[in-house]
Amino acid sequence: MNATAPKESTVATMNWIEGTDRQQQHFLPACVEDYVDQNNPVRVLDALVDSLDLRALGFLFPKENSQNRGRPPYRPGSLLKLLFYGYLQQIRSSRRMERECARNLEVMWLLQGLKPDFKTIADFRKNNAAAFKGVVSRLSKLCQELDLFGGSLLAVDGPRSRLRIHRPGTGV
Repeated sequence: MNATAPKESTVATMNWIEGTDRQQQHFLPACVEDYVDQNNPVRVLDALVDSLDLRALGFLFPKENSQNRGRPPYRPGSLLKLLFYGYLQQIRSSRRMERECARNLEVMWLLQGLKPDFKTIADFRKNNAAAFKGVVSRLSKLCQELDLFGGSLLAVDGPRSRLRIHRPGTGV
């Protein structure tokens, strides 16, 4: 028997922080609306995208499917909301955005429970790149008009270069 192992009686009397039973039923709020605060930025994002005329801004819409063949497409506004949310949360990967749709309550609220796959998100981004840039430009102008930007200049030195440092006495 190992002398350093704690005795069973001392472990049983320890005070541990315990989790809940996974089979326990909870009376949590039944609707996702209750989890997203009234002051949450996703509400502004939702209202902003809903106020845009996406067709006039150049977003591509799927062809009319009069024969109802195949799965219906996602609304471009829903995918645009997801892209904006992803960029605001520093999520660039379409695969990661797909995961957020299944686990993040803000995204569930924003997309009303939709869960587009990564290919749909990536194709939407690729096919509407110019229109997306235009919306971001309009949004930036709106933020400037509303004095939401600080107005200070931020400069970043981007290119990397190899430096040659001359060290005295080394010949280098």
